[in-house]
Amino acid sequence: MSELVLRHGTWLLVCDGQRALLFQNTGEYARPRLESRETFRQDNPLSHAQGSAPPGRVFASGERRAATEETDLHQQAAERFLGNVAKNVNRRVKKGEIQHLGIIAPARAMGTLRAQLSEQVRAVLAGELVRDYAGMPVHEIELSLTRLVLH
Repeated sequence: MSELVLRHGTWLLVCDGQRALLFQNTGEYARPRLESRETFRQDNPLSHAQGSAPPGRVFASGERRAATEETDLHQQAAERFLGNVAKNVNRRVKKGEIQHLGIIAPARAMGTLRAQLSEQVRAVLAGELVRDYAGMPVHEIELSLTRLVLH
């Protein structure tokens, strides 16, 4: 699902690997007015700032050894964070609090979220938008959504 239909009453999850904003549209489709319902934040420094270890080694056939890829601690933390966000959304949909939901996230975060959303959430999805709006002020998100509707 790619087109985002943000009608009155639709909830909107705007997130990336470090922050997630949960809004409800109290405006109309062509003029969204996003009211904050919950904010999630995680301090997730870059991998090199989180420490590192030398790459692991594996023994191939015979005497040869090969290095394994270094663990991306930053990406692992982002995946855990998005998993917690997905659990929160899954719970809210199950309780009937969210009946229509839109999601805006960058591609990597969207992929991680999709894998962790329940069937019930997928059933109430009003659409997805692959963009990085999580760092934008609310009025800029509203303006960007308005421009998308008008074009």
